[in-house]
Amino acid sequence: MSAPRLSRLQKAILRACYPLRGRVERSRFHALGKQEASRAKAVIDVVTKAMERLIDRGLVVGYGVRTKEKWFIHAVRLTPEGRRVARRLAGTQQTLPLRES
Repeated sequence: MSAPRLSRLQKAILRACYPLRGRVERSRFHALGKQEASRAKAVIDVVTKAMERLIDRGLVVGYGVRTKEKWFIHAVRLTPEGRRVARRLAGTQQTLPLRES
């Protein structure tokens, strides 16, 4: 089976969860985005969307509260498949966020 295509944020979330056993609070992932005061809500929304997509792919399990309209994810835990993907990612070098001028 080939490795799933993941965004850089999703890869960073898996790498952050890999060394930790059990549940990982979502506040750990907010530092992965750019922290500007005006964009703080946008960072939270992007991290939430990335975590929801990882849950849909079966790489993490989400813990939180379900309302009629949406999920409020409080913590995540790697599934066995997610642990295998994260182990593969841990062996590859992480790219720097360089931008072309």
